[in-house]
Amino acid sequence: MSKAYRVYSQYLKQRFGGRVHKISVDAGFSCPNRESSRHAPGCLFCEPNGSGSFGIARRLSVAEQVEHGKEIMVRKYKAKYFMAYFQPFSNTYAPVDVLRSCYDEALAVADVVGLAVGTRPDCLADDVLDLLRHYHQRTYFWLEVGVQSCHDQTLEFLRRGHDYACFLDAYGRARQRGLRICVHVILGLPHETHEQMLATADEMARLRVDGIKIHLLHILKETVLGKLYEQGEFEIFDRDSYVQTVVDFMERLHPDTMIQRLTGDGPRDILLAPRWSLKKWEVLNAIDEEFIRRGTRQGSRCRYLSTGDV
Repeated sequence: MSKAYRVYSQYLKQRFGGRVHKISVDAGFSCPNRESSRHAPGCLFCEPNGSGSFGIARRLSVAEQVEHGKEIMVRKYKAKYFMAYFQPFSNTYAPVDVLRSCYDEALAVADVVGLAVGTRPDCLADDVLDLLRHYHQRTYFWLEVGVQSCHDQTLEFLRRGHDYACFLDAYGRARQRGLRICVHVILGLPHETHEQMLATADEMARLRVDGIKIHLLHILKETVLGKLYEQGEFEIFDRDSYVQTVVDFMERLHPDTMIQRLTGDGPRDILLAPRWSLKKWEVLNAIDEEFIRRGTRQGSRCRYLSTGDV
């Protein structure tokens, strides 16, 4: 069935002629936010080992992690090609020579056809962006940048350690180098209104981002946000409200933006809430059904369409 939004996995399959799966890699990088005395232990939502770190065999070298991930992906999904995804913490937060060594090690593994590097906007100095441009020219490359929200009040609450202007500056300099950019946002952040979330969607449409990962806020044990949730400091989405909001959000995105994620999937053993998020396919199916019910699709309410856009 054709989706009402631009599905990244389908695009990859068409581009490479077979299934392409990402393999998450932990290269041992840190994060400036965790090293700051003001913001330690980092962002309110980040788990001790870094966001998205579950399932990574971090005791292994970069190449060994990729090989280990390949074995799993081939067995479970019959994957043919792979992308190495440097995911936990800030994967541009090191000297350029160190970054180059890690990226090259991942790309040297057989059947790795691309590279994705996740980071923060305050870890994208010009020399780092110049290095990333080299990989953009050499392989299929994505720069993934977490901003979470376009609202400074929210970023301050989350203890992000940067403002939205910092993101715009980094985004602009990355664009100047022709990089393919995926932006991470979170829906359901404490104290954000529905209108504020949609304003973030409008901003992503204005910037015409290449890709986006939309994360459902999920609350994990051993995080500052988890403690605040247990104290009753804020409420979270129920499933129906999340589905309505994510469809509202995608209707405002530019139709060319590739959708790389539509929900969160925290590890079962440390997930406090929402537990309904563990039934990921039910959430994704409900999103599809809501688009059908409305008769709309990604970009239906985009404010930044130019002549020729569909």
